[in-house]
Amino acid sequence: MTVPAPRARRRPSTLGRLLPLLLVGALLVPVGLLVTSAWRQTSDDRTLAARERLGVQYLGALAGVTDALVEAQSAAVNGRPVAREALDQAVEKAAAVDARIGVELLSQERWAGVRAKLEALRGRSPADPESAYTAYGEAADLLLALHRKVRESSGLVRDPATDSFFLQDSAGEELPEAVVAAGRLADLGTLISRRPAVEQPRGLMELTGLRVTALAPANDVVDNLRSAVDGSESTDLGANVLTPLDTYQRSVEALAAFSTPGAGGVDQGQLAAAGLNTHRAARQLQPVILAELDALLVERIDGLDRDRWLTIAAGVVAVLLLGWLAALLIGAGRRARRRATLAATQSEAPDTPSRGDPWQPAAADPRELQPTGALREPETAQWGAFDAAR
Repeated sequence: MTVPAPRARRRPSTLGRLLPLLLVGALLVPVGLLVTSAWRQTSDDRTLAARERLGVQYLGALAGVTDALVEAQSAAVNGRPVAREALDQAVEKAAAVDARIGVELLSQERWAGVRAKLEALRGRSPADPESAYTAYGEAADLLLALHRKVRESSGLVRDPATDSFFLQDSAGEELPEAVVAAGRLADLGTLISRRPAVEQPRGLMELTGLRVTALAPANDVVDNLRSAVDGSESTDLGANVLTPLDTYQRSVEALAAFSTPGAGGVDQGQLAAAGLNTHRAARQLQPVILAELDALLVERIDGLDRDRWLTIAAGVVAVLLLGWLAALLIGAGRRARRRATLAATQSEAPDTPSRGDPWQPAAADPRELQPTGALREPETAQWGAFDAAR
């Protein structure tokens, strides 16, 4: 009977040996994509917040120029000497800021135009209030356009948070427009009082239109800041903003009351005082808004930095876990291959007699088979016939 030899086990193929690494690689690819996507999104948000901070710095410099320009316009319209020192200092500060961050905010060309217009105001004669009112108004329009440019190029207009969006809208658009318009409203009241009686009705119509232009952004400032306080998670925002906001709101209400034309027109003295109070309240409110906006952006940047470190930590942990899994799979594969090789070696080796137990006594040698007939021993053979007769 032929016993078939045991079949040798097949050695694992190359694909079988590489399968653990392929599985780990298949898991590593989506993990890497998720980590990369999270890192890129966080970095983009951080870059935007840092750029917005540059816009806040530029708006702070432009706020000083706006205040000085409104005061210079009021002095020129009322026939007082224009204090050029305050305006020149504000211009120099804004020029320094533009030289530092103007390239990144794409504002250098606009600032050059504004500065040239401001320099041209030096040679104006104080004897012509009407032309001074027009010239200063043109410079103020360019300055407001620069405010809008800075908000757009810095990304403040695209701020994703509710509180910081309302703050930047108030500080970068509504409040500068309200300050300029309130100054024009008070100065126009002064000019109307000096015009001939024939031109008084047309002047009052112009004043009424300018009153709407001045009060609309001022009321928007109040609404925006209250919305920012209501929608913010910061506990400091309301405490810091509401007090100067209330002062500004009262000054705006007074300006609205004294700029309403009555039967005898408007009281130029009361209107000028209301405009001055509004300007002072806005001067106190503007730096508070910018400071709170910058604080929110700093807090956001800190949070994004933490998110980036968490993203890196998550990626490192995922790589370590996948590496540990790969090591386990590779080790298991190597052990399986060693067992397969050992089994194949044992099946192919020739059979060898098993060695007995050394502690057991040796078994007696088996006797040889005795031949029959004549080949038997002589002693047995001679009694064979006798045994047969019996």
